[in-house]
Amino acid sequence: MVTSNSRVIPLTATLLTGTVALYVALVAFGNITDFGTNQQFVRHVLAMDTTFKDDDLMWRAITSKGLQDAAYVAIIVWETAAALVLGYGTWLWARRDHARARTVSTYGLLMLMLLFGAGFIAIGGEWFAMWQSKSWNGLDAAMRVFLLSGIVLVVNHLPFGQREVTSRP
Repeated sequence: MVTSNSRVIPLTATLLTGTVALYVALVAFGNITDFGTNQQFVRHVLAMDTTFKDDDLMWRAITSKGLQDAAYVAIIVWETAAALVLGYGTWLWARRDHARARTVSTYGLLMLMLLFGAGFIAIGGEWFAMWQSKSWNGLDAAMRVFLLSGIVLVVNHLPFGQREVTSRP
């Protein structure tokens, strides 16, 4: 007898991966169509102009608008690529190509975890002291995406499809 895990876990992985793909696609779309809003966010974080302005930290600030905008464009490209990878992973899950779906989805989820974990939480939050800003602090949002991606990554790697073992008297 095949356990219900052989159907439920792939369905769950499909839906959750699709949810994250949709989310990051909407984030990228919003950043492209409303470029200026988050451009200002990136500029303020990199300029460190709303932090405590500690002389021991301010040397880290990037005040060149060209470099700030290049960083923002790189973020949008990364988000777009992650959305495409996760969309493909969702499609593979839906087609029941589980091995490839798991691999592709893992890459997409890790892309998001790197962007939001290493990029926003570590570099933005600590290196550029974003945690000090009352106006331009994206740590809570970054943590939500990081944790959501991590949970979906765990679900994608749950075992399934094994035969149920029943003991016989």
